[in-house]
Amino acid sequence: MRTTVATALALCVTILLTAPATAVAALQTAPAAQTAAKPTLNLNAATVDQLETLPGIGRKTAERIIEYRTKNGGFKRIEDLMNVKGIGEKSFLKLKPLVSVPPLKTEKAPGD
Repeated sequence: MRTTVATALALCVTILLTAPATAVAALQTAPAAQTAAKPTLNLNAATVDQLETLPGIGRKTAERIIEYRTKNGGFKRIEDLMNVKGIGEKSFLKLKPLVSVPPLKTEKAPGD
């Protein structure tokens, strides 16, 4: 009986000592995996259908985003999204981690 209790106690101690390290390691790698798994939506290339997949963006707002993009030569920064009717600061904060505005490619002059 003493052997069984001692074995069970030793097993419990081993679990308690190793579990926190395992949990910490899992927590440290989880955010990186989540970030890498979900790419952002390029505001300057997205279609109406793609924009509608964003939270709080319906057909009308998606069309307004594309209209703004067309009239202004594209989005220069993510914050420009708040210039679209129907997208205020609260909506923008929800959308910010889901969208991107990659730098515009500039053409080089011959000889550069």
